[in-house]
Amino acid sequence: MAVSKIKKQEIIEGLRENIAKQKAIVLVGITGLKVKDLSVLRKKLKGVDAKIQVVKKTLASLVLKEKNFNFNEEQFKEEIAFVFGFGDEVLPAKTVYQLSLEKNKVKILGGFFENQFKSKEEMILLAQLPTREELLAKLVGSIASPISNFVYALQYNLKGLVYLLSSINK
Repeated sequence: MAVSKIKKQEIIEGLRENIAKQKAIVLVGITGLKVKDLSVLRKKLKGVDAKIQVVKKTLASLVLKEKNFNFNEEQFKEEIAFVFGFGDEVLPAKTVYQLSLEKNKVKILGGFFENQFKSKEEMILLAQLPTREELLAKLVGSIASPISNFVYALQYNLKGLVYLLSSINK
């Protein structure tokens, strides 16, 4: 079914708004994906402040080129959806990647990170990075580790002294 010019203009305006607010864009291959699985992905993305939008490549190409994004629609042979991340830059890619491990029909095809096009492999590497909270927890653990080891060493010396005194007392 052909889309009217008015509807195309609405789609383009929606794309412009999403691209203006985005921090990262993940291109997702959705050929053969069931509506139920797409709804699951949409729900998961909503939880990480992201949005998925299925758009024709030609319309997306028009908007991306006017925003100075390097997008070549001919390199993508399958049907694609755009996942716009508005909060964390990595969480949308991570969410799509986790679903792609469960569902074979979902594939990361590439994306835009820091307004630069990233290949499929680069986006998958970004998706495999730990989250910000995990990194902060590791940092706190690294900082606290020497202090806790020092406290343990001090306690061990005191325990050794107590054991020595109790054995002398016997």
